[in-house]
Amino acid sequence: MKGKQLIIIGFIAVLSMAFCQTAFAKERVVFGGGPAGGTFQVVANGIQVYKPMKAVSEFKVQAQSSAGSVENLRKTNAGRQQMSVVYSGHVYLGRNGMMKNDTKKYEDVLAVAWLYGAPAQLVTRAGSGIKSVKDLVGKKVGVGNAGSGAFANCELFFSHNGVWDKIERNAMGYNDAAQAFGNKQLDAFWLFTAFPSGAVIMAAQTNDIALVNLDADAKSSGFYEKYPYFAKLAVPANTYKGVDYESPSFQDSALWVANAKVSADTVYKMLSLIYSDEGLAHMKAQKKTFKNMAVKTGADGIVTPFHPGAEKFWKEKGVL
Repeated sequence: MKGKQLIIIGFIAVLSMAFCQTAFAKERVVFGGGPAGGTFQVVANGIQVYKPMKAVSEFKVQAQSSAGSVENLRKTNAGRQQMSVVYSGHVYLGRNGMMKNDTKKYEDVLAVAWLYGAPAQLVTRAGSGIKSVKDLVGKKVGVGNAGSGAFANCELFFSHNGVWDKIERNAMGYNDAAQAFGNKQLDAFWLFTAFPSGAVIMAAQTNDIALVNLDADAKSSGFYEKYPYFAKLAVPANTYKGVDYESPSFQDSALWVANAKVSADTVYKMLSLIYSDEGLAHMKAQKKTFKNMAVKTGADGIVTPFHPGAEKFWKEKGVL
């Protein structure tokens, strides 16, 4: 009899411990960033290390590196990452089953906030004679990490201009490309990230660099008509050493997204922390790229559905 009582007491103790662990367990939020040298990873790291975010008892944010936008889209849709940074164009194409060689519809990726505009940048050596993407035929070009937004948008733009299959492609991250460029192993390298880019700054320390006018190629090829979610902009003069002229280009928007199953309370709470005055100051201190992050811009340029927690937040702020 005594043995049975001990078994029952032990069983109750185990159940009590399990209940307590479940009741007090933090929701795990894996936040997908990007490759080293890119702004995606700065976003993920910045949100993870923000002190008020770390102090929250309900959830824990864990930044995780990735290949970039396309990988983040797929992992977030599958729930392997709860949140990520993904380009607006990929959210749109993925939701509508229009990704290259991929008709799957990624409908569990929902918008949380606009973060920043990400422009295309094509770095060459000054005096190389490369004035257009068409001048890259036969050249060695860094095209971004496979699986990244940079790679996908490079393939999109170069294919549209008829040069994707006419260059020697090198799939690599920004820092690796800058190093290879410095060692004369590449003739040019492509980025799709906010300026100033640390990788371009690195390249400009070892070479006299130039930026290609990508807007001219986009206009002449009808790129904007076919892909209307891209917007025109220019990299200002003197953003990089030796580049003393404005360099016209085009940009996509980097979005904070979440899997549909992430709780609305978690999304709402995270937005409340990051889009406070203190949270925005923290993000802007991470990188100048985030200078336009604000409540008034948080819902800008988003043409796909919002996460319920984000919808509640932005409606309360009067921007939806």
